[in-house]
Amino acid sequence: MAETKEKLFSEFAPISTEEWMAKITADLKGVPFEKKLVWKTGEGFNANPFYRLEDLEGLKTTDSLPGEFPFVRGTKKDNDWLVRQNIEVVCPKEANAKALDVLNKGITSLGFIIKGDDVTPENIATLLDGICPACVELNFNTCLCKAEKLITILAAYFTSKGVDLAKCQGSVNYDPFKKPLIKGHKNENWVEMATAVLNAGKALPNYRVLAVNAFELNNAGAYIAQELGYALAWGNELLAKLTDAGFSVDEVAKKIKFNFGISSNYFMEIAKFRAARWLWAEIVKAYNPACECACKMAVHAQTSQWNQTIFDAHVNLLRSQTEAMSAAIAGVDSITVRPFDEAYETPDEFAERIARNQQLLLKEECHFDKVVDPGAGSYTIEVFTNSIADVAWKLFLETEEKGGFGALANAGEIQASVNASNEARHKAVATRKESLLGTNQFPNFTEVAGDKIKKEEGACCCKGQHHNHCENEGVTKLNFARGASEFEALRLATEKSGKTPKAFMLTIGNLAMRLARAQFSCNFFACAGYKTIDNLGFETVEEGIEAAMKAGADIVVLCSSDDEYAEYAPAAFKALNGRAQFVVAGAPACMEDLKAQGIDQFIHVKSNVLETLQGFNAKLGI
Repeated sequence: MAETKEKLFSEFAPISTEEWMAKITADLKGVPFEKKLVWKTGEGFNANPFYRLEDLEGLKTTDSLPGEFPFVRGTKKDNDWLVRQNIEVVCPKEANAKALDVLNKGITSLGFIIKGDDVTPENIATLLDGICPACVELNFNTCLCKAEKLITILAAYFTSKGVDLAKCQGSVNYDPFKKPLIKGHKNENWVEMATAVLNAGKALPNYRVLAVNAFELNNAGAYIAQELGYALAWGNELLAKLTDAGFSVDEVAKKIKFNFGISSNYFMEIAKFRAARWLWAEIVKAYNPACECACKMAVHAQTSQWNQTIFDAHVNLLRSQTEAMSAAIAGVDSITVRPFDEAYETPDEFAERIARNQQLLLKEECHFDKVVDPGAGSYTIEVFTNSIADVAWKLFLETEEKGGFGALANAGEIQASVNASNEARHKAVATRKESLLGTNQFPNFTEVAGDKIKKEEGACCCKGQHHNHCENEGVTKLNFARGASEFEALRLATEKSGKTPKAFMLTIGNLAMRLARAQFSCNFFACAGYKTIDNLGFETVEEGIEAAMKAGADIVVLCSSDDEYAEYAPAAFKALNGRAQFVVAGAPACMEDLKAQGIDQFIHVKSNVLETLQGFNAKLGI
């Protein structure tokens, strides 16, 4: 009997993009499509509100398979990734006990951060006691000058334990550009040390000993395509200089590990990792490796620190969860979820447990490890993969033309470029074009955070305050000021001042408008830690002003509709008579007339929230 296939949608005529556009344009009632629905990303290209099959025509990414060159769809045939936790080694014995404990709690990859002076055979033996180096991935981060010594110690230790070195997986994070990017010192003669590191690394065939730490760019506020473009140039600098030094491209490429950050830009991040594997494969291929396997990118990903906040810190869990999802769906090799509280304290046991479990949930309950590259074929993800690849490739070529990553890092140009992005994103946060929930939008009105801050922000002089850059030996460093840093400084200043300014909502007139504007204004002033007093509405402005004075208001916010402001604002301003700051919620057409009468403070969606609130703090003597 012949099998009959049912065509489920055959009775529906296909609808063309033109018909969709006509319907959308009609629904927009005259508002331009470009202005209302096209997303102007910070990545150097615009994103449309919808994509269709025709958008995939001619794209290079849609015809490869997982595990096949150019590895857009992954370097392996499955999607299992390693769950990594980092451990700061203060005392090797304590770090060992912690490592053994977390290995029983779902961790399959360890990251040890060791001070250079502590790199001794005795300390390494203590640190790794009871840990099977062939069963768990071991990653080490130490001073640059100790990397070679550390590799030698590890090889000797594994051999003494009778372990097959070919079965040991891991990495030693030797990154010659840490000096200019983070410390502000030039590092022009790094090839000699890198050569020694590579030679030592031959003893551990499956250890990657050269690092591209692109997550530093992410933590400094780089855009996604910028992080990728520079990461490719960074990797290529290692390839070019070390093949010139006499190594084969296979020897170098198989020793490089890419450590990326992950921002909360969900679909873009999925696309970034796909584009990264593709472009890196093309770069390595251009060096004619003996084996195509040298073109596979080894990728570790860690959640961002740039968007972590001190206020409403549990929102950090939501951010890092979508970030981990992006990386897992994109098929990276290992992931670190940063604990939600690390912006203000050394992470406690609860924060570390939740961070581990965030990944375990994705595996055990969501089965993200069961399907390779589930984003493939999604019109949006395929278009984003190509768009990000395009912008990143242009930046890569531009960096190469200017002399390569090393030259630009030593000249401070990479840092200046990323810091400019940080500056632009801080401005976007200040004007709410970029939302940080709980910080510049919908803050927790009653939260006090001063007492929970147990640590000063990192050792880099830029981490706490928001500087353009800091100079040292003439090399600009990366600026690690988090996106929330200025709002936090503002709110903490209010807390420390011992005053809690009161913002009183004088709600009157049109019911819908006064409710909407009161809600907007309460959120606005709560971002600075002010107490907000909302009201059901007043019959007259005089009655409202009287109530405001009785409540001890420092700021009176008039909340009504645009056409009623012409009458209410002058009357309220007159009744208040300078006893408190007077603010109108909105940007009414009569704004110029009101300004002529001395009313000069307006808050609305186009306001720079940060600057406006800094101004109020100054006026209120905070």
